[in-house]
Amino acid sequence: CFWPFISNWLVFHYLWKRVVRQSKFRHVFGQAVKNDQCYDDIRVSRVTWDSAFCAVNPKFVAIIIEASGGGAFLVLPLHKTGRIDKAYPTVCGHTGPVLDIDWCPHNDQVIASGSEDCTVMVWQIPENGLVSSMSEPVVVLEGHSKRVGIITWHPTARNVLLSAGCDNQIIIWNVGTGEAMITLEDMHPDVIYNVCWNRNGSLICTACKDKSVRVIDPRKETLISEREKAHEGARPMRAIFLSDGNILTTGFSRMSERQLALWNTANMEEPMTVNEMDTSNGVLLPFYDPDTNVVYLCGKGDSSIRYFEITEEAPYVHFLNTFATKEPQRGMGYMPKRGLDVNKCEIARFFKLHERKCEPVVMTVPRKSDLFQDDLYPDTAGPDPALEAEDWFDGKNGEPILISLKNGYVPGKNRDLKVVKKNILDNKASKNTENSTPANKSASPAPSIKSEAKLEEILKEIKSLKDLVSSQEKRIIKLEEQMSKIAI
Repeated sequence: CFWPFISNWLVFHYLWKRVVRQSKFRHVFGQAVKNDQCYDDIRVSRVTWDSAFCAVNPKFVAIIIEASGGGAFLVLPLHKTGRIDKAYPTVCGHTGPVLDIDWCPHNDQVIASGSEDCTVMVWQIPENGLVSSMSEPVVVLEGHSKRVGIITWHPTARNVLLSAGCDNQIIIWNVGTGEAMITLEDMHPDVIYNVCWNRNGSLICTACKDKSVRVIDPRKETLISEREKAHEGARPMRAIFLSDGNILTTGFSRMSERQLALWNTANMEEPMTVNEMDTSNGVLLPFYDPDTNVVYLCGKGDSSIRYFEITEEAPYVHFLNTFATKEPQRGMGYMPKRGLDVNKCEIARFFKLHERKCEPVVMTVPRKSDLFQDDLYPDTAGPDPALEAEDWFDGKNGEPILISLKNGYVPGKNRDLKVVKKNILDNKASKNTENSTPANKSASPAPSIKSEAKLEEILKEIKSLKDLVSSQEKRIIKLEEQMSKIAI
């Protein structure tokens, strides 16, 4: 008599398991911090550019702000919450508005900025933050002919920085020498919306105004794969690499619906999946956690953060939840994994920019245990680079060097940058103590041993030619004298 009941229960349980997917991230919830933990009275930038306007690491939060007569951004120690004085020092060396900023993943005191003034600047922030405004960068990287709207550091190689400008060019720099090592000029016919490195930094993917998503090998300067009209709408797209090598894109349909799509780079004819969301016109900025395979979508001008889990089985992209507040976001910062509080099961932290303040938002997995949750915190990318810049430009690759978060991450003190060749960043501290003018402001590096040898060789050749000309002139005079004697 119990058999029908048991069989019905088994059928229900089976169907329930199929409908309700099991995931440890199903109950992730977002929570804004209290007012006294926000950063208040900040004049967030009003420029019409679709970047995040905010960059964070375990030491600092940097925010692009309104500035008269040029471009500037704030750099605040994380604990510097509350009202920010209007006279608080800024980083203010650009002559045009700052459009994008990015912290170096291998040094928590080094940040790069791109601006409407067509330059990229690299700054070394003092260990305890700014005490006076900083207008002299460590190095200025000049090579773009139009404004620079995209800045992103290489994930595993020290001192490798990528910039993209409205001149439709991508330049990859060796910051340690100030040189433009790779210039990708003819691959994009229109404005580049974003650029993303893959996990080990061997490839980049780009989203362009021509509606194409491209996968590029930057060192070979070759196009690996391309998908035209990845999203058919006219609004800007974004494309990011996932840890398995697939690409996730956000964009708009022909009917202006916002979309999320997943692509296999081996065959980009058709997407693996497409998710339609809503008809808002804000660009969706994707933030990806390779450790948990969770993607967070933050729309500019929205008041919500949607998050999805990516899996290997169809339908691949699984909606988890939405965090929503009343205030729309003007930009968003995303904390690296090593900056999170593992004791509170925090799996992500965002820094949401309002019109006049920055509000941290914490994403947490509810757990009762006080023990370290290994399944939430697999070893994650640490601050040590796998390669030097020269190794990467020579063709080597290196996977991220992972660290455990079991006892939490303690930021190192004043990590010195070390490169195989002379590195301008290493000389910053000594230059400050000498109060000397910044000789290295231009991107031209100091002459290397090779260039000095070449210069010496040229000077020797010039001297020998001059000597030859002088001896020939003397010979001509003698011959002329002989001719005159014969003529007489």
